[in-house]
Amino acid sequence: MTASTAPTVTPDTLGEADAPRSGRGAIDELDRRIIALIEERMSVSADIQRDRLAAGGRRLDLSREMEILRRYQEPLGKPGTTLAMTLLELCRGRV
Repeated sequence: MTASTAPTVTPDTLGEADAPRSGRGAIDELDRRIIALIEERMSVSADIQRDRLAAGGRRLDLSREMEILRRYQEPLGKPGTTLAMTLLELCRGRV
């Protein structure tokens, strides 16, 4: 096969194993940072719940949870609501 007849390789024709490492590395780094932020959110949420319970309040603040759901739904649509629900679930009852 000569250079003129060789198939053109573009990002669209690359297989998963041939994906550019820099892009995958960037995704891996973003995932690491997202997980670290979720863990931080869980810790802050546990502190808030502990303080609220110590003051005689309830563990959950449903109006606040609705605010959070809207915050994620507005820019991300239905998947944003699902993401927010997952975050809320991860942060509930950790006290």
